[in-house]
Amino acid sequence: MRIGVFCSGGDAPGMNACVRAVVRSTISKGHEVVGIRRGYQGLLEEDFWQEDGKSVMNLRSVSGISQLGGSILHSSRSDEFRTENGQQKAAEILNRHQIDSLIPIGGNGTFNGAVALSKHWNGQIVGCPGTIDNDLLGTDFTIGFSTAVQTAVDAVDKIRDTADSHVRMFLIEVMGRNSGYIAIHTAIASAAEYACVPETPTKIPDLLKLLHKLKERGKTSVLIVVAEGDESGGAMELHQQLQKVDSPYSSRFVILGHLQRGGPPTPDDRLLASRLGDFAVTSLVEGVTGVMAGILNHQRVLTPFPETFAMHKPIPSEYFDLLETLSR
Repeated sequence: MRIGVFCSGGDAPGMNACVRAVVRSTISKGHEVVGIRRGYQGLLEEDFWQEDGKSVMNLRSVSGISQLGGSILHSSRSDEFRTENGQQKAAEILNRHQIDSLIPIGGNGTFNGAVALSKHWNGQIVGCPGTIDNDLLGTDFTIGFSTAVQTAVDAVDKIRDTADSHVRMFLIEVMGRNSGYIAIHTAIASAAEYACVPETPTKIPDLLKLLHKLKERGKTSVLIVVAEGDESGGAMELHQQLQKVDSPYSSRFVILGHLQRGGPPTPDDRLLASRLGDFAVTSLVEGVTGVMAGILNHQRVLTPFPETFAMHKPIPSEYFDLLETLSR
């Protein structure tokens, strides 16, 4: 069996650890791995990993990469692949290179692409969830989420020092266009006072009332973590709105942006990526296709691609209750 592996969409810390697991697990089972650079776009351009003039990856191809952020296979998005002609072209290329199966590492866009490709190609596809947003159903956590939260918490911890020194409120924007998982985890872990996320409405009057209560309780500084996809418009917009009302705190905003995607993956992300990469290979060898490999309640599970992005992944209500209780 020849297994193709690639990373697609936004990069996520831990993708390299997943690629390493795929390569070494595949070789241990007596099969070959073809590295595909730059996701679906690289596939369309036949941009394959090259080692000694061959596109097949070996054990040494992935030596010492688990601790590296980003992806040695690189990643991208592809407008061409979104078309039916692009998908047919991808299928023809896979057949020509005798690739029997694929392991795409990415998020919902990547898995949407896998579903589309399967309509034109008879090979097997088992995906690994690589996205910092943690917005896929079928797994408790996605590869890269732990590191993104760690990076955000480190930043918020440093911002708190300045907030305390200047008796100010800081609004810190984290990634999460459609999901507030990074924001709520960061807020709780960094002892922030509030989190603004897409899953719940951000009402300025209610937030203002909370800020006055915090001021009355003697809070000299406040930290609010804002997901970029919050309906308030993000940290800068929320900052401007609060300036127009009777906010009891002088405020500043910070946008962390793509900082959260980089850096060495945490041990949790390395372990998760390793488990999922190996599980994806094992599943392909067993004849499985059309699914994402995930971990639910510490158990390895397979979820059909359409179910991973069929609905919004909810944030447990207890997280919001906990943040409110601890921020008093």
